[in-house]
Amino acid sequence: MTTFANPDDAAIRDLLEEAKRIAVVGLSPKPHRTSHHIARYLQERGYDVVPVYPREDEILGQKVYRRVSDVPGPVDLVNVFRRSEDLPAVFDDVLSSGAAAVWTQLGCVDEAGARRAGDAGLTVVMDRCIMVDHGRLLGRD
Repeated sequence: MTTFANPDDAAIRDLLEEAKRIAVVGLSPKPHRTSHHIARYLQERGYDVVPVYPREDEILGQKVYRRVSDVPGPVDLVNVFRRSEDLPAVFDDVLSSGAAAVWTQLGCVDEAGARRAGDAGLTVVMDRCIMVDHGRLLGRD
């Protein structure tokens, strides 16, 4: 069995440049939480951020959906803030949603889910911070 490998910097840069609509799974309504800070960062850089959270009706001025598969219209990228043990269900949801790519934040690892998503044709970035990579590859402003 091979270990999952993230795309190279050029592919990640392309993903970040091409993505317009990002569903954020686990986007907390609390401003001090990392998911909230990063989602706001993405909004401020022009991305259409769609919150996916089990509670709340609105976060960051956007309607909240319970699952990625509930989001109407296309989703270019799903950014995931969930514990590793929750990722199999998240990957199931992402795969049923028609999203083109999935990105799990630092510490979020599911090798089997990443392989399933990759085999289904999705671009997968795992165990990396989208804000750090965005700033490093595209600049912070």
